[in-house]
Amino acid sequence: MPDYILTLLKPEVFIVSLGPWALAGITAIVFAESGLFFGFFLPGDSLLFTAGLLASQGYLNFATLLLVTFPAAVLGDNVGYWFGHKVGPKIFAREDSLLFKKHHLLAAQKFYEKHGTKTIVLARFVPFVRTFAPIVAGAAQMHYSTFMTYNLIGGLLWTVGISSLGYFLGNIPWIHSHYEAVILLIIFGSIIPIVLHFLKDRKKISF
Repeated sequence: MPDYILTLLKPEVFIVSLGPWALAGITAIVFAESGLFFGFFLPGDSLLFTAGLLASQGYLNFATLLLVTFPAAVLGDNVGYWFGHKVGPKIFAREDSLLFKKHHLLAAQKFYEKHGTKTIVLARFVPFVRTFAPIVAGAAQMHYSTFMTYNLIGGLLWTVGISSLGYFLGNIPWIHSHYEAVILLIIFGSIIPIVLHFLKDRKKISF
């Protein structure tokens, strides 16, 4: 496997290279992936897990990690919500660009139509969808208090949950020695819901 791909699969390279700015970098990525439409490609799940793992080794302060990533996730979703609320249905007419892919927005819309308000929680654990879900919620005029309730729950479960998973599993020898495999499992585990959704849609079309 090429070295540059291995580097992309190693979020610890990103974190360690930032040194004292690591927490700021993690916070910025969590914020961007949570609600800025150009943040859909960022590695939120693997980054949070890795940050928790590095915190278990003393590289990061675990409490501080949770204190900065949770509000970043909530604020990111808020930005997405108000963007969608302001732009409204016009966002669905936007053409594809380097930083915007319409099919991700439509996938989030279908997810929202299926799960309703719970989408704001569930989408946190689905790549691409988590970026566009708050935008769709805003465009659909979801009541803000309802949105914020689910936003807080989803942001808490995602940031604290995945970071804690990395933190408490980080000292297990097998996890530490098979770190790359664990990251790959997280990545593929995140992609599985999208693949299943795609296969389900193809099956419907075939009939």
